[in-house]
Amino acid sequence: MPLDGYGSSGERELQERYGTTDRAERFYDEQVLDRLNSKMIEFVKARDMAFIATADRHGECDSSFRAGKPGFLHIIDDHTLAYPEYRGNGVMASMGNISENPHIGIMLIDFTEELIGLHINGTARIVEEYILRRSVPDLPVNERGKVAEHWIVVDVVEAYIHCRKHIPRLVPAERQPREWGTDNVRAKGGDYFGAKSESRELVTGS
Repeated sequence: MPLDGYGSSGERELQERYGTTDRAERFYDEQVLDRLNSKMIEFVKARDMAFIATADRHGECDSSFRAGKPGFLHIIDDHTLAYPEYRGNGVMASMGNISENPHIGIMLIDFTEELIGLHINGTARIVEEYILRRSVPDLPVNERGKVAEHWIVVDVVEAYIHCRKHIPRLVPAERQPREWGTDNVRAKGGDYFGAKSESRELVTGS
């Protein structure tokens, strides 16, 4: 964060350009913390899904979705949380970005009760399951059929509210059984978007 407080240099420049500096300063002063307070911690513990944003060293972005039973986002302390990484498609886009650029954004939303959201921005690191379990004795046990291969440990830099104004109310439905750790194409969603048959141009690395 800038030496004079929260917000990026870009934020500050646009606030000045568009005349929102006073409004933004009130938000920084009243709503942004450098840690998770008790209400934020309880909010995190109750969530069963999260939206994750990462970027590589060039700033190329990726967004991803994580889910689990409430508590899968494990609070280590008011400055630190962790979430598991399970066997996936082998691409490892989020972890690949974190290995180059530790900055991470996590968006948590309560779609069913309070209709409110929480932003958590921080720095992330990849920790092996057995190593983290040694230092965090209350780390959640693996859910049946799923084994965490790694954990992402996040050091909180900013935590602040996302207003409820445009958050839709959703009605939870009973989850059907899922196949974990499978290579069954149909179980994973198959070629749902028909991408397999599309022509491709050669893409070179950044």
